[in-house]
Amino acid sequence: MAEGPSSSAPLKYHLKGKAASGSVAPADQAAAKSIIRKSPAAARKLNPLLKRVSRSFHLTLRILPEAIRHQVGLAYLLARATDTVADTELIPWQERLITLRMLRDRILGTHGLPLDFGELAAQQGNDSERELLLRIEEAIESLALMSPKDQERVRDVITTITSGQELDLERFGPATADHVVALQTHSGLEDYTYRVAGCVGVFWTRMVQAHLFHLAPMYESLLLKNGVWFGQGLQLINILRDLPRDLRRGRCYFPKDKLDEVGLQPEDLLDPENEDRFRMIYDAYLDFAEARLAAGWEYTNALPRQFARLRLACAWPILIGRRTLDLLRANPVLDPAIEVKIPRSEVYQIVLSSVLSHPFQSAWSRLFKAS
Repeated sequence: MAEGPSSSAPLKYHLKGKAASGSVAPADQAAAKSIIRKSPAAARKLNPLLKRVSRSFHLTLRILPEAIRHQVGLAYLLARATDTVADTELIPWQERLITLRMLRDRILGTHGLPLDFGELAAQQGNDSERELLLRIEEAIESLALMSPKDQERVRDVITTITSGQELDLERFGPATADHVVALQTHSGLEDYTYRVAGCVGVFWTRMVQAHLFHLAPMYESLLLKNGVWFGQGLQLINILRDLPRDLRRGRCYFPKDKLDEVGLQPEDLLDPENEDRFRMIYDAYLDFAEARLAAGWEYTNALPRQFARLRLACAWPILIGRRTLDLLRANPVLDPAIEVKIPRSEVYQIVLSSVLSHPFQSAWSRLFKAS
């Protein structure tokens, strides 16, 4: 990987004043600290809430370079708020759709009317999500204190994510366990996973380019493509893992044209007896998700090695996702009584082994193959 001018190879990266340890230039450090200084009440007070709602993703947030940690964390918090609104099934889906659009427009700054989600928050069974809705104006205030360019990046990704959530509500709004609705085609699944997760790869890459290093154009397009596939792979794993629960909400993300090939209807997946016929389709999507994770691993390894924190932040969800796929291959997938989840101790083992392996290229390269 080229790290400076070379007479035989084009320059891949222009690293912005980076030292060997992966620290950023003083100017970038000052800019990042300035963001925090400008919003002490909004930014720092939100950190404990961010930890509670981000669950395993908080590991990634903690290790991110300081120059982009606040922006990525706030984007996550806002996206989690829109997701909470979309998923509050105790109120009609049409009302959720209207509320989601109000929240999106507030985040985008198209109106300045403060939001009061007290009634909606009362419907939440999760204390952290209830608090998130009650404090949404603090998060929007924190966004307003970012640089204009960072605000634009956050708002762009929220726009795309909420477009996927809107489509989801419109598609599955009338669905029930007695009336399971499925996506129609694989391209519909690709579109959905791009909107709610693949676009995050673009946001992440743009934020990295703005604050850590610049990419030569010939490498930028490859990194962006792999970033999209990276995000799609993680979302596919969620879909694969959550299948029984989604079906009982009337949602089937497995395309109907694929189910038709094996003579199954979406409602048939509610019966664990249909596991054998469905398994061919399911295993094909396990392979597809693994290929997307492989693109994420390529993305991670295309980042400059000096940015160890950034590379580890990318590697952890990939390695955890790969292990989840292994468990899904080995367990029944239509039985709602079986929950596939990696033990916390194993997550910490993945984190530790990656940290110890990063300085050694051969050991690092084996992580994805061995997981």
